[in-house]
Amino acid sequence: MSGQPPVQPPIIVLVRPQLGENIGKAARAMLNFGLTEMRLVSPRDGWPNPDAGPSASGADIVLEKAEVFETAADAVADCAHVYATTVRKRGVTKPVVTPAVAAQETSTVQGRTAILFGPERSGLETDDVALARKIITVPINPEFGSLNLAQAVILCAYEWSKQADGLASPTEADTGPPAPQAELDAMIAHLYALLEVRGYFFPEDRVPATKRNLRTLLTQAEWNSGQVKTVRGVLTALGKPPRN
Repeated sequence: MSGQPPVQPPIIVLVRPQLGENIGKAARAMLNFGLTEMRLVSPRDGWPNPDAGPSASGADIVLEKAEVFETAADAVADCAHVYATTVRKRGVTKPVVTPAVAAQETSTVQGRTAILFGPERSGLETDDVALARKIITVPINPEFGSLNLAQAVILCAYEWSKQADGLASPTEADTGPPAPQAELDAMIAHLYALLEVRGYFFPEDRVPATKRNLRTLLTQAEWNSGQVKTVRGVLTALGKPPRN
């Protein structure tokens, strides 16, 4: 036990956002990946904004907790690690990292982290970027470097979620552990027995190769126990006489 407090998720700071709808979409993107702390810097249409709720699609907790600040400097005053998202450096020389690298860095440091996102049309101003310790950017089509606000937020939130505990992959959570080899062998033997009765294994000299091919096919997928039981049920049904 190190005795250090747990690392806190990053704060998403929207600097002078223009549309309530986009604030709502950003909140939805945040909550999808476990982020709940939003700060707004001088939102153009004020706050709260009636257009934000419908676009948040249920991410009300993010909007309800959102704090409003007059300047970007005020919004990040309590943060030890500040990142600015921008396609261009805008005349400020700072280290440039990807969202993935930023997520790795912020998942191991103490102190609050803030990620700044600029207005929809113009992005962050030079003075806003100057507040940051590092710049976050992504490789993007040079002929079409246009990400909307929610897209930019979701890129950073997703990368953070990969570093965070408690956000399990649905594939890992839903499929269950792989089936033991004995269960696979029993399923394959069951299939062989049904095919044998139907005269599938012919000619005789090809039987070993045919069985090997079937085994290879059936062991390519990462079967779990439930899937094996389902296939065994299908095979049992196929082995019964047809109903009248």
